[in-house]
Amino acid sequence: MPKADLKSIIQSAPKKPGVYQYFDKEGTIIYVGKAKNLKNRVSSYFNNKHLDSGKTRVLVKKIADIKYIIVDTELDALLLENNLIKKYQPRYNVLLKDDKTFPWICIKNERFPRVFATRNKIKDGSEYFGPYPSVRMMYTVLELIKQLYPLRSCTLNLSPLNINNHKFKVCLEYHIGNCKGPCEGLQEEVDYNEMIKEVRGIIKGNISEINKQLKEIMHKYADALDFENAHKVKEKIAALETFQNKSTVVSPTINNVDVFSIQSDEKTGFVNYMRVVNGAIIQAHTVELKKKLDETDEELLAIGMLELRTRYESESKEIIVPFELDFSIPNSFFTIPQRGDKKKLLELSERNAKFYRLESKKQAERVDPERHSKRILEQLKADLRLSELPQHIECFDNSNIQGSNPVGACVVFRNAKPAKRDYRHFNIKTVEGPDDFASMEEVVYRRYKRLIEEGESLPQLIVIDGGKGQLGAALKSLEKLGLRGKIAIIGIAKRLEEIYFPGDSLPLYLKKSSESLKVIQQLRNEAHRFGITHHRNRRSKGAIQSELSEIKGIGEKTAKELLLRFKSVKRVKELQLKDLEEIIGFSKAKLVYEHFHKEG
Repeated sequence: MPKADLKSIIQSAPKKPGVYQYFDKEGTIIYVGKAKNLKNRVSSYFNNKHLDSGKTRVLVKKIADIKYIIVDTELDALLLENNLIKKYQPRYNVLLKDDKTFPWICIKNERFPRVFATRNKIKDGSEYFGPYPSVRMMYTVLELIKQLYPLRSCTLNLSPLNINNHKFKVCLEYHIGNCKGPCEGLQEEVDYNEMIKEVRGIIKGNISEINKQLKEIMHKYADALDFENAHKVKEKIAALETFQNKSTVVSPTINNVDVFSIQSDEKTGFVNYMRVVNGAIIQAHTVELKKKLDETDEELLAIGMLELRTRYESESKEIIVPFELDFSIPNSFFTIPQRGDKKKLLELSERNAKFYRLESKKQAERVDPERHSKRILEQLKADLRLSELPQHIECFDNSNIQGSNPVGACVVFRNAKPAKRDYRHFNIKTVEGPDDFASMEEVVYRRYKRLIEEGESLPQLIVIDGGKGQLGAALKSLEKLGLRGKIAIIGIAKRLEEIYFPGDSLPLYLKKSSESLKVIQQLRNEAHRFGITHHRNRRSKGAIQSELSEIKGIGEKTAKELLLRFKSVKRVKELQLKDLEEIIGFSKAKLVYEHFHKEG
C-alpha cells in the first residue's frame, strides 16, 4: 500500500489522458509515463498484481511524490512523454540507444545551392534529407544527381555583385561539362533553381513525377525538331528508370508508406523503420531501446515510432505495423497486412530488426566476451533459481545400442563455453544389459568420487540428459558421496524440453528463445555427441577386431598390427603362411593361418 500522502495524490488523479511523473525523496524525476486514464494507470503501480515485477517494486518503493500533466489526446501524451524522457532521462525509463552519426544530403541555403553529403546539421536555413543509415545508398543518389544535373561544387559567394563585377572565372568543372558556369553569369538563377527543384524530388523519392515531367519536355524538344536536346533528356529518363528499377522492392503502387516492426529480448527492443515511396525504400533505420521496467513490445514500438517519425519528419498517412496499437495519430491510419506486397514489406522490416539485434549481440560479445558470458550465467541463475553463479557446469549422457558397449559421457562448460580438455568418457563396468538408470548412477558416482579424491573443484550445476528416472539415479550417487543438496542438479527430458528439479514432480518450461534453454540444450547435445562418438569407436573397434581376437593365442596388439598393415580381416585370410610369418613370427602366423584354413 502507498503512504498516506501518496494515497491522496492517487485518489485525486484525473481520469483523463496525460503524463504522470514520479519523484524520489530528493525531488528528482525517476520515471515518466503516459496513460489514457491517469487514475487507473497510476493506481495499478500500487496493487499487488502489478508488483509481481521486481524492478517495479524497487521503483514504487522510491516514489515520494507524483505529478500529473493533462493533455487532450493519447498522441499528445505520447509526444509529451517522449520530450520529458529526453529532457530529464529518468533512471527507470526506456533508454534510447542510437549514438551513430549518420550522413545527410544537404541542399545549401545560398544562391545557386550546392548539393552535398554531411554529418553535421547547421541551422542556417539549409534543407537536410536523411539520415542515411546506408552510406552507399546516399552516394548512389548523389551520383545520380551529378549524372543528371550540372550543379556547381565550388564554395564561391555567387552574389549578383560578385558576378556582375566578373570577380570569378570558370574552372575545369565547366570545361568538362559538370557545371554551366553561373560564376560568370553563364547560367540564369531561374534555370538553376528548376534543376534544384527536380533534385529535391529525386531525394524525396518522387521519381515517377519527375520522369513524367521530363517526358513532356522531351516531346516538346522533339516537336520543335531540337533532337540534340531531346536526346539529352531521353538519357536522363533512362538513368532515372534504371535507378528506380534498382530501388523498387515491391509494387510501385505502394506510395508514401511508413513501415514499423520490432524484435525484442529480455532487456532490449529493436524498432525498425522503413519509408516507402513508389515501391522503393528511400529511408531505413533501426533504434535500440533499453528496457527498464519489463516494457511490452507495444510500448516499445510506440516510443520508437514516435522518435523515428519525428526524426525523419514523416507525414505518411498509412503506417504498416505488426499488431494493434492503443493510440492513434491524426491524419494517419494503421494497417496490419495479412498478405501481399505490404506483408512482404513488414517481413522485410522484421528481418532488418532481427539482423540488427543479432549484430548488436555479436558486437557486444566481441567487445566484452566476459560480460556476455556473465550475462548468460546470471540469466541461468535466475531461471533455474540457483544460489550461486553456475560458472562450472557438467552434463551427463549414456549411450548403448541393445545393451552393447554401454558408455557414459561427461562434458564440462566453464563460463558458458565448452572446456573440451575436461571432457571425460566412461566404459560402463558394473551394469549388465541396457539399464540407463543404473548406468547413470555408476557414471555420476565414479566422476565425483574421483574429483573428491583428487581434491578438484566441483561444479555449481549438474545437468542430466533425461527425465525424472535418470535424475533420480544421479541423485542416489550424490547421496552416497554426501553431495546431495551441495550441488544444484537438473534433468532435461528431450521430447518437450522439460526441466526437472529434485523432489518436484512438475517440470519447468523455459521459452524456446531463452538463452538459458539454449545453453542447456548445447550442453545436452554436446554430451550426446561426445558419448555417441566414443560408443561408435568402441563398436567399430570390436567389430573389426572380433574375429582376429577370437583366435586363441592372438592378443589385441597382434590383431591391431595385422589390421594396420592389411586394412581388413578379409585380406588377412588371403595371406600365405610365409607372408604372415614375416610380420608376426612363425608361431603366431601358424595360429592365424590354421584358424582361417581349418578345412584345408
